[in-house]
Amino acid sequence: MRRENLFAAAKRIAGVTSVLLAIANAGASELASAPTKACRVEGMPNELQCGVVIRPLNPLKPEGTKINVHFLVVPAMARNKQADAVLLLAGGPGQSAIALARAVLPQLARLNNRRDLVFIDQRGTGKSAPLQCPDDSKLPVAQVLDTVKQLQRLKACRDDLAKLPHGDLRYFSTSIAMQDFEAVRQLIGAPQWNLIGASYGTRAALEYMRQYPDKVRRTVLDGVAPPDMVLPSSSSTDGQAALEAVFTACETEAACKQRFPELRQKWAALLGSLPRVISVNHPASGLPEHFTLTRDVLLRAVRTPLYAPAIAAALPAAIVAAAEGRFEALVGLSSALGSSKATRLAMGMHFSVVCAEDVPRLADYADKPGADFGKLDALQYQSVCAEWPKAEVPAAFYNVPPSTSPVLLLSGGADPATPPRHATRVAASLGAKAQHIVVAQAGHGVMTIGCMRDVVFRFIDAKTEAEALPQNADCALKIPRPGVFVPVQPSYAGAKESS
Repeated sequence: MRRENLFAAAKRIAGVTSVLLAIANAGASELASAPTKACRVEGMPNELQCGVVIRPLNPLKPEGTKINVHFLVVPAMARNKQADAVLLLAGGPGQSAIALARAVLPQLARLNNRRDLVFIDQRGTGKSAPLQCPDDSKLPVAQVLDTVKQLQRLKACRDDLAKLPHGDLRYFSTSIAMQDFEAVRQLIGAPQWNLIGASYGTRAALEYMRQYPDKVRRTVLDGVAPPDMVLPSSSSTDGQAALEAVFTACETEAACKQRFPELRQKWAALLGSLPRVISVNHPASGLPEHFTLTRDVLLRAVRTPLYAPAIAAALPAAIVAAAEGRFEALVGLSSALGSSKATRLAMGMHFSVVCAEDVPRLADYADKPGADFGKLDALQYQSVCAEWPKAEVPAAFYNVPPSTSPVLLLSGGADPATPPRHATRVAASLGAKAQHIVVAQAGHGVMTIGCMRDVVFRFIDAKTEAEALPQNADCALKIPRPGVFVPVQPSYAGAKESS
């Protein structure tokens, strides 16, 4: 789950041209004669199929306010295609699945040969009753990082969203959204789905499996974020573990240990020096800005690169530089993963989900907070969620029943958001038809690494359940951790003296 941009508002994510095809009635859709219509999507060369299903905002009031749920179908290339489509469930919460399609298609090309690929903008994202907040990425750094101003902007966004025709934020839960997905399945006539969920999309997939087990043929859960993980607290525990792994890697790698022999001490000194006024160039404008760097802001900046080990490999150098007063590298790493309309979150939907499903369970969270990260996210989410309208979440939502179909769970051992410990307990609940594969040195997201896309293909394409599991992933299990980045310029001490 992306959390490093917790208070970063997003511009409205462009969706696709769609056509009205069905009307929801008493919780189910009346099928239209043509479920989709030919369309073009920006950045994708081929003609695709777009559709929309009309759903009640409140499922208990089918004659009340309606919303349009948009979806995209990438038709199978072969004429003799399989009837069971592949459905991608996006992360966040708050990502648009349709906006992600362009980036994901190359990874799913083999599956697309004989199966339709389906991307549904979950309610609250993309063009499906969007809950977008204004984009603050071009604001002065000081305003973006000021916690009080962040909360003020989110409060203003919440009040503006409430004025929309679909602005009752109590009806954007995962459970309700999966009823929309079932309506799309009925509309396009797929007898079953093959689910591929990533990050928060794994939570959505588990909920769809719970509600409609007989409509699921195979399921891939990449970076498992189960319904009971309590996001604002687990992020502290898991983020701390990933940061400690960076320190340990430096201590065991000769080049890093020689160059940065006091990395942990430098980190502690850096934390202890805050708050302090620093000067950096704005990542968008390039203009220098002065602002107060706090402990909370530093921790968020460090957590962002932990999602990708190749980027985290540069953290030791950046931390040492920051401890010596040069923050350019750390600021650069904090934005290295970038932000685009494909990955930007609809923050109104994000908080509608987390405030209803995670925050009320903070008191029950048993894991020890990270030594450095502490209750950082928990306190911030509590502040935002204090007045955020909340959905009623069924008690069964938090339970993962045994699966009636094969499930492949994937985890990155260096993942700061959804490490293996979450998938381990989910696999135990799913039972005998589940297999958990851990790529020890991978970060957030495993199925696109090396041969893992072939593992996913074999799992879904297998004709029988016995052929689907277990899968052999030896090709990925020994992938090494990226070597720690060591700058080629003179030592920091020498560079400082000569400047």
